[in-house]
Amino acid sequence: MMLTLQKLRSRHVKLGFWRDTTGIGAVEFALILPLMLLLFFGVVEASTGVAVKRKLSVVTQSVSDLISRFETVTDVDVNNVFMIGDTIMTPYSTLELKARVSEVYVDPADGAGRVQWSRGDAPHAQGFAVQVPSALIARDSKGKVAANQYLIFSEVEYDYKPTVGYVFGTIKMQDRTFTRPRLSVCVLLNPQSKSDPCPTTVRPS
Repeated sequence: MMLTLQKLRSRHVKLGFWRDTTGIGAVEFALILPLMLLLFFGVVEASTGVAVKRKLSVVTQSVSDLISRFETVTDVDVNNVFMIGDTIMTPYSTLELKARVSEVYVDPADGAGRVQWSRGDAPHAQGFAVQVPSALIARDSKGKVAANQYLIFSEVEYDYKPTVGYVFGTIKMQDRTFTRPRLSVCVLLNPQSKSDPCPTTVRPS
């Protein structure tokens, strides 16, 4: 009889344990919390990344557009344009921002783009080959590349470091754009006078 009562009590305890829902909410919350945090930070970082990428595109376009509005520029002018680019990136850090602007001459012999001058972070050497989109190369009625074509080529890079870097790591962003000179055939860099001829280097110097 005593053994039977013990078995009944043991079974009752077990049933009570399985039916007891005390603390189930805390357990579910503990299981879901990591996923919720990952989703939250993922949305925040993705939104910030999109905003940074948009800023980067504006910097690229602005640098190219501003330089293209000059007939002649000095190193000081170019540095001032880069400073404007830094301002555009506000409120994001500019320590990871790398910008470069170059003037590209389109060789009428084969349509190849060659750098005439370059300034900024890791500037290109004179004569450096640049792939120019075919849509930007003007041609005559016979399909030949037109002479005297110059483009302002802007390149910007940014190492975006998310707040939760150990999860996402550093994301490298890049952007580039071409703009035609607005006021002259080419934009002269540090010329002796405005009458200086436009450079036509087609091979590395």
